[in-house]
Amino acid sequence: MSDGKHAFYRPRSGADLPRFAGIPTFMRLPHVDLPKATAEVDIGLIGVPWDGGTTNRPGARHGPRQMRDLSTMMRNVHHVTGTMPFNIASCADLGDTSVNPVDLLDTLARVGAFYKDLKAANIMPLTAGGDHLITLPVMRGIAEPGQPLGMVHFDAHTDTWDRYFGGHEYTHGTPFRRAIEEGLLDPKRVIQIGIRGALYTPDDKDWGLEQGIRVIEIEEYFDLGPEKVATEARRVIGDGPCYVSFDVDGLDPVYAPGTGTPEIGGYTTHDAQVMLRGLRGLDIVGGDVVEVSPPFDMSGSTALVGVTLMFEILCLMAERIEMRGRK
Repeated sequence: MSDGKHAFYRPRSGADLPRFAGIPTFMRLPHVDLPKATAEVDIGLIGVPWDGGTTNRPGARHGPRQMRDLSTMMRNVHHVTGTMPFNIASCADLGDTSVNPVDLLDTLARVGAFYKDLKAANIMPLTAGGDHLITLPVMRGIAEPGQPLGMVHFDAHTDTWDRYFGGHEYTHGTPFRRAIEEGLLDPKRVIQIGIRGALYTPDDKDWGLEQGIRVIEIEEYFDLGPEKVATEARRVIGDGPCYVSFDVDGLDPVYAPGTGTPEIGGYTTHDAQVMLRGLRGLDIVGGDVVEVSPPFDMSGSTALVGVTLMFEILCLMAERIEMRGRK
């Protein structure tokens, strides 16, 4: 990316303006409304402040705001890979999608329409949730018709349950079942990492496995280690386009207490970083970090974890843009 017109799409330096000053945006990037972003933005950072799919502890609707605030700690250069995402790609905070806190189906429609506009503008999305149901309308917006996505899914839960509470098909426990049914995801190119916790019934695991999803439960994860898990993820995904979805409850709750459905016995934040770095080279077309719930961690530590993982995904997305430019 040349300096010129793209210099605007870079973060404000903490050496120029103190990190506690200024209007909070994701990673101190400029805020640009979508209609104005179409000409120059490569990667858009977006908030979906909604948790209407939550089945127990709400609060993730407040995640994007706190994540923006804590993202002031992000800087310009990845300390391990040397990646400089803001030099590679023009990045901007595109604000929050429209949501309806009292109408689930209306919110799904609004979010899906926003991401269709992003797709039409050729902007790759990196999203802060919100509960995990928000990933479904994101995928509705960005998946090419007839070309289902692969997915690397970090989570304690498979989110492939069918229905809750007498038949409700849309909750944060069902997005990937719906996505597979709608042809948005290719289950044979989906890997789920860190699955654990008690089940409702003995056959809760069966549907996803029958579809061909590669499920790495936490016990297998600890047997393999993060590097081998990342290698397995690359094998499952292959060369096709894929999405990275990170639910912070995949982490052990000592690292991310601010989430709605914590499960003990998860991986560390460092292991999560190692796994994400191991995805370099995949054809990533979008990603999200979801289920940060500030009411359960007012310190902001979970939000800091969330935006740091967003930075890891951002580096992967920027590297992919750079690779495409070389072809």
